Amino acid sequence: MTWKDWADGETAAIRAAGQWRAPRDLDAAGPEGKLAPDDRPVVSFASNDYLGLTQHPAVIAAAQAAITRWGTGSGSARLIVGSRPIHTELEAALAAWKHAEAAVCFPTGFAANLGVLTAFGSAGVHIYSDELNHASIIDGSRLARADVSVYRHADAEHVDALLRDGNDARAIVVTDTVFSMDGDAAPVDELVDVCARHRALLVLDEAHAVLGPDPDLDGADVDALRVGTLSKTLGALGGFVAGPRRFTDLLVNRARSYIFTTASTPADAAAALAAVEIVRSAEGDALRARLRAHVDRVRPGHPSPIVPVVIGDERATLAAAQALLEQGLLVPAIRPPTVAPGTSRLRVALSAAHTDAQVETLVRALADL
Repeated sequence: MTWKDWADGETAAIRAAGQWRAPRDLDAAGPEGKLAPDDRPVVSFASNDYLGLTQHPAVIAAAQAAITRWGTGSGSARLIVGSRPIHTELEAALAAWKHAEAAVCFPTGFAANLGVLTAFGSAGVHIYSDELNHASIIDGSRLARADVSVYRHADAEHVDALLRDGNDARAIVVTDTVFSMDGDAAPVDELVDVCARHRALLVLDEAHAVLGPDPDLDGADVDALRVGTLSKTLGALGGFVAGPRRFTDLLVNRARSYIFTTASTPADAAAALAAVEIVRSAEGDALRARLRAHVDRVRPGHPSPIVPVVIGDERATLAAAQALLEQGLLVPAIRPPTVAPGTSRLRVALSAAHTDAQVETLVRALADL
């Protein structure tokens, strides 16, 4: 079989399963825009720009100023000549935000998880991963030389039992704090207690935790690393790891996804730095309150801006997404292999940038479905 034949066969199999996907251009600055191929006007409920900071004047101005000073790219990896003062300033701000000794930036959040899990997950280590963790955690665990066990979703007691039975010299427990397809939250406080008891390293991926949980690790007797993204709440692009300096310094020297990749652009770093300042201000508090109100309008008490509407059947889910699109509402249909068979869903992602009227239109349309 030639590679051409193989590729044609794989393509045919995906199409036959009704799972062929392709990107659609959305010409938008904020929630409203025009969707290709017919330039249909839509309001997007699909973005992870949770606080609307991609359009904040201060964030845009910071990126523009960075381009003027340093150009469009860093030109090299951080350990060669790719590091700029803005990267160091951003890492200090991220560490302060997360109440950590230090932080280290990566080009993406995906690269941050790969770096942590491969650098710390050496031979003789055992990684315990939530069954609904993000693909970057799954891939990082697969690339690590550690043994890997999957624990029941959000089940701290199962983690405790596995650690008791494992008798591992060193263990890592890794979890999303907010899960990207269900929008539910991990039992972080319970996992902190379990990891402290078993001396396991706790790795928390906080990519979607704009509304929490925000664990207070200052007084906890636990080794922990907090992985975050610059690409969602902060409205830029990149990832970071915050924690004890001995751990972040080790990542700089061991994480291949840090060492062997070009540094993030100065514009992205500057935008993220401006966004951190906003998030930590009274304006940030107001944006989170606005986002919290939007979530409560769609699903009262839900812990995150990711609100799933589980339908189950793939065709019915696609039909529901199309029905919403005909009303000018872009809400993606999520189906296998992204989620398990029988759990296809609409994935509503809310932002502080949405207007009250836009959210009300969404609520009425979902009720009609």
